[in-house]
Amino acid sequence: MTTGNLVQVPTLTRHRKETMATNVTDATFESEVLQADEPVLVDFWAEWCGPCHAVAPVLERIADEHNVKLVKVNIDENQDLAMRYGIQSIPNMMLFEGGAPKASAVGAMPKGMLERQLGFES
Repeated sequence: MTTGNLVQVPTLTRHRKETMATNVTDATFESEVLQADEPVLVDFWAEWCGPCHAVAPVLERIADEHNVKLVKVNIDENQDLAMRYGIQSIPNMMLFEGGAPKASAVGAMPKGMLERQLGFES
């Protein structure tokens, strides 16, 4: 039974920077990653890869918490990049600093383990 009175309940929201991964291609990799002034976390992935989709939110959190730029490279559409960096399994994440790979991690894993493999303090 309703009395016609409405009660508004405030919702709690966490205010944080919205991290959006940039899709990078063979044509834009140099400007977006190699010439970047900041560290760049590159997520080599494919649409058909279930673990790639599972790790994506974890990468968003890591990029946000560690103030690094996050980019995604679809290996099916950018096979030259995948070959250049020796990508044989995905998901494969590489941290670039100063235009060169600094650390990498292969496979979906918990956030703390991924941070350690990429050289972040967890």
